[in-house]
Amino acid sequence: MTATLRPALTHVGIYVKDLARMTRFYTEIMNLHISDRGHGFSMPVNLVFLTADPTKHHQFILAEGRAADAPSSINQASFKVISLDELRTMYLRVKSEGVNRLRGINHGNAWSVYFEDPEGNTIEIYLDTPWYVRQPHGDELDLSLSNDAIFKLTEEICRKDAHFMPVSQWQDKMRRELGLKTA
Repeated sequence: MTATLRPALTHVGIYVKDLARMTRFYTEIMNLHISDRGHGFSMPVNLVFLTADPTKHHQFILAEGRAADAPSSINQASFKVISLDELRTMYLRVKSEGVNRLRGINHGNAWSVYFEDPEGNTIEIYLDTPWYVRQPHGDELDLSLSNDAIFKLTEEICRKDAHFMPVSQWQDKMRRELGLKTA
């Protein structure tokens, strides 16, 4: 059997208008760590390499060079947290920063907070749920509710979906579709 080649996405770089402002936002608000910075060789612009994982030199790169009048060209950059408490903390942090377009969305398979960074790029902070429902799916996410209430409400919403299944079943289905061994 031949191996199936599937490159894995590991990092993203974006061009920015104001490198200092964006570096402050991603280090102070998003809690990313600067792993390196410098002037590029093949891409002769100033670069800041950011990570939140000690095993990854960089997960996010900020590169000077975006024109002042250039709109954002990315759909979104997504950052995963490990609990509803962390999602709520990040929601309150970015809210206090006065970000634009802040909203909470319950996707059924994930709880997400969306907002714009200082240059108008859409950022998502999210947490997976234990369920699968067909996407796109979006209900309001009210983070003022308790964790238990959010969990219960999400499960009720998901079970009404004709394509509902536990995420472990969906993952097994995807493994089969990708030609991989099931767990």
